[in-house]
Amino acid sequence: MDPKALRLRQQLHTALSTKDPYQIAAALELPSLVHSASSSSSSSSLENSQKKYSNITLQDSSGVEWGGVLTSLIQATDAAIVGDAVRCYEAQSSLHAALNHIFGSSSGNILVPALHITCRNTHKMAILADLARVKKGERNDHSKLQSAVTTLQESFSKTLNDRKEWIPTAPLSEDGSKKAGVLYIVNQLFSMYFRLNTLRLCKNLLKPVESRKLHEQGSIGERVTYKYYVGRLSLLEDQYEVAEENLDYAFLHCHKKAVSNKRRILHYLIPVKLLRGRLPTDLLLDKYNVQEFKSLVHGLRTGNLKMFNAALDKYQNRFIYVGTYLLLEKCKAICYRNLFKRVFLVTNKTQLPLQYIAQTFKWLHIDMDMDEIECILANLIFRGFVRGYIYHEKRILVLSKKDPFPISALSAR
Repeated sequence: MDPKALRLRQQLHTALSTKDPYQIAAALELPSLVHSASSSSSSSSLENSQKKYSNITLQDSSGVEWGGVLTSLIQATDAAIVGDAVRCYEAQSSLHAALNHIFGSSSGNILVPALHITCRNTHKMAILADLARVKKGERNDHSKLQSAVTTLQESFSKTLNDRKEWIPTAPLSEDGSKKAGVLYIVNQLFSMYFRLNTLRLCKNLLKPVESRKLHEQGSIGERVTYKYYVGRLSLLEDQYEVAEENLDYAFLHCHKKAVSNKRRILHYLIPVKLLRGRLPTDLLLDKYNVQEFKSLVHGLRTGNLKMFNAALDKYQNRFIYVGTYLLLEKCKAICYRNLFKRVFLVTNKTQLPLQYIAQTFKWLHIDMDMDEIECILANLIFRGFVRGYIYHEKRILVLSKKDPFPISALSAR
């Protein structure tokens, strides 16, 4: 056995002897993937590694056999060192399967941190393996990530179905509940489902987790990540109030130094707030460097439809990439509403000739005939953004004398 393999064996043996949950987890960590200098020599060394370490045995103090885990760990480490992402994933997948078996028959929850690190490594290596296959000219079918999902689903089942009651404040021990590991694995699966665009599977996680109130436990980081994904799911289902509530929680409880995570949350939180009539300040947009929203917000605030449309077109690809373009398109109704309100404030007429509105559009260099204006106004009145009615024969908008542009209609969405 070479020095590297001996070192890995000794680390895992020592960690298992101490029964320290975090030391065991650290022993299963993989090195960062590097680029191989010679693919032929790398392939040869990996094949030798697979043959050489196929029959390693290692037992913990309870007599549980960890040889399969150790063998796969050595092979995954060798593959990572030479930069072979596909073989590293295959070895890591074998490691994960072996650990799932050990975890399921173990007592207590001291292996929860080890399972978490293993889930994270399997997820990460699956993505890298799929990318490596694409670079070789193979079809991008996400086959490795899809197989990794199955492995993590097994981990999820083994944590969720533990019959012991979970006491969140209790330390990890041989008497603790495996449910302590649920939320972290759920978040990993959420990330994988979003990448694979299999969002229907998220329901299979939400119902059992929330029925047991497991989403209210766990570390603050796990809860923030969970709320972030639930907020995104709610956006896709047009549940804007629920989305805002979850994304607000994620943003407010995200660590203040995790600026990139806060920015990621804002990519979804700002659009839902815009749709509900809540506009962010320039200070916040500058602080988290989300400048793409600046012109959109100013256009909404002032009813400047031309500015709003220009900003939407300029950052169209970015909004499509994060999946918020259609949501921001819906904000155009608020921009119309604010534009009409400004015309009303300038003219101070509750019986507002549509010709005034047509002239405003002309001033903004937007072609809009009377029929289109009436259609937009009818839609705004139907949705409660404007209180009044259209006198079609005389082309007049008759506004309510009391609160003709109610704010409450926006926040009720």
